[in-house]
Amino acid sequence: MGYKLNEREFNQLLGELSEKYLIYAPKVFVGKGRFSDTDCIRYDKVKNVEDMELSLKSQYSFKEVLNPVSETLFYFTEDSVKEADMPRNKGAIIFLRSCDLHAVERMDEMYLNNGPKDYYYKRLRDNIHFVLIGCSKAFDSCFCVDMGTNKSDNYDIGLNVREDGYELDVKWDEAKDILGKMAKENSLKEEDVTVDFVKETTTRVSIPKNLSYDVSKSKIWEEYAGRCINCGRCNFVCPTCTCFTMQDVYYDANGKVGERRRVWASCMVDGYTDVAGGGSYRKNNGERMRFKTLHKALDYRNRTGYNMCVGCGRCDDICPEYISFSNILNKLDTAMKEVSANG
Repeated sequence: MGYKLNEREFNQLLGELSEKYLIYAPKVFVGKGRFSDTDCIRYDKVKNVEDMELSLKSQYSFKEVLNPVSETLFYFTEDSVKEADMPRNKGAIIFLRSCDLHAVERMDEMYLNNGPKDYYYKRLRDNIHFVLIGCSKAFDSCFCVDMGTNKSDNYDIGLNVREDGYELDVKWDEAKDILGKMAKENSLKEEDVTVDFVKETTTRVSIPKNLSYDVSKSKIWEEYAGRCINCGRCNFVCPTCTCFTMQDVYYDANGKVGERRRVWASCMVDGYTDVAGGGSYRKNNGERMRFKTLHKALDYRNRTGYNMCVGCGRCDDICPEYISFSNILNKLDTAMKEVSANG
């Protein structure tokens, strides 16, 4: 079922939905960019379409809606434990692009299908609905087509932004009911809507079919031992990175009252692989880059049949050392030839 709405009508739909759901979408934070006098686009709660940034790519992904940067799991005293309240008291609607919608599948795989279901993730994941933002063309750093994530039909509402309004492909019964009532009041007419999707990208990526763990012996990783500064930004903007650490915060000196928090972690930063006795599995930044790359392009694919990376290009955009992850993926073919030649 499709409709074309003007701004007022779209806001009316959002207003009706917001009675039961929190709405999250990309939003411009003026002056909050990484550099002086620059803006930042990241996810936040919104009330109307004027609050949203639907034409540009968000520098940060949707994932903190489902997996907060810091989340209190429970509170403890000397003789009791109390589970923390859920961070929100409503369901949620998330506006996101096709690559990010595919990233939800990756997050679900890690938190819900990778062993016992993660209780804290699941309670935020339940009662979530997705509005797919159509992409008529790719952004410069995107390589979603080569990752197979440029198109998705697993949405509740599909959205095309046009100069004269908003085209909606509606699959969600609750939204259909609201639009049905609006159609009677405002003379809205049903029409066929096909959500836009990217057909080609400027940035191209090719992962060799014969990629194996032998590539870890290549010399290509030595470059990143010097270039990478292990800031972890690539992990934090990535919609498919799911690693976290635990922190106990004590309210008193004797450590008997406090809270336990789950906090985002990064495989690229110091301390991530530290173990008891002072050991560390990967101290070298090149080794860390190798681990991240093979996890995104080999480990996960061997288990699920598809790549973990969704080709959003945010890691390329955010890196202060201008390290291009898409370029690393394209070097894997040469790296495999190198290790094969070396026996």
